[in-house]
Amino acid sequence: MANHKSALKRARQNDIRRLRNKSTRTRVKNVVKNVRQAVADQSGADAAAELNTTKSAIDKAAKKGVIHRNTAARKISRLTKQVNAASK
Repeated sequence: MANHKSALKRARQNDIRRLRNKSTRTRVKNVVKNVRQAVADQSGADAAAELNTTKSAIDKAAKKGVIHRNTAARKISRLTKQVNAASK
């Protein structure tokens, strides 16, 4: 455990940030799951609508630094390919 005043504060900050990042990561996982479920159900319009919500959530996570920007781009690209293939 931290002993110095500054180290104690840093530990508190890290806990707060860890919880905030955890909720953002969970949100990204859930919206990605929703898109994949819509693609599996062969509902093209629903999948496209879910994709827009998902893109927004992923971009926000990347902007906050929760996930890397290349990871965000890769996730969006793969989901877009799945939705486009399902809508054909």
